[in-house]
Amino acid sequence: MRTKFFKKIAIVLVCLMLVGAIGVFTVNAYVKSVGEKRIIAPEQAANLSDVDCIIVLGCFVSSDGTPCSLLEDRLIRGIELYKNGAAPKIIMSGDHGTVQYDEVNAMKQYAINNGVPSDDVFMDHAGFSTYESVYRAKEVFAADKIIIVTQEYHLTRALYIAEQLGVEAYGVASDYHLYSDQTSREIREILARNKDFAMGIFKPKPTYLGEVIPISGSGDATND
Repeated sequence: MRTKFFKKIAIVLVCLMLVGAIGVFTVNAYVKSVGEKRIIAPEQAANLSDVDCIIVLGCFVSSDGTPCSLLEDRLIRGIELYKNGAAPKIIMSGDHGTVQYDEVNAMKQYAINNGVPSDDVFMDHAGFSTYESVYRAKEVFAADKIIIVTQEYHLTRALYIAEQLGVEAYGVASDYHLYSDQTSREIREILARNKDFAMGIFKPKPTYLGEVIPISGSGDATND
């Protein structure tokens, strides 16, 4: 009797796991399909009109401020779009949650070193997640029409978030190379898409908001 009971429990658990897996992969596919519709080529980005800014999403930097390969490729693409006239301003959005770790100053300095005026480069010091970067672009920097730059695997989620938050966004991928550990990133991204699907429904406020710093002003207002 007890064996039959445990078999039934096992069957129920397996069924629940299957339903859960189907749900996870269904949401993943949906988020990707929505985001993919807004990915454009660099040439198309240059032909857009009235774009407020380019947002470069942050990634790991070393202790001396050297960007990792993913971030450097995002910066290269963002600077290229700026120089081609896709938008008049750039937001470097990343993690500057402690004095010891600072993505955004490293990102801004990279842009300055490559010929972008400091005045045109804003820093979002509290872009702790993709969701927060997009939310703050709208609410803190008053940007309504944006171009998001990151690798394609990440870009679809960022564009999905933008649509849920009412931001007109287009994405340009920055996949200049094949990257190590990409399989693990793709797996984590499935879970992240499910998380941000829920965030898009409930729309929680980010960790920090603060005063409005209009993108139409000077990027030096964000210097620390």
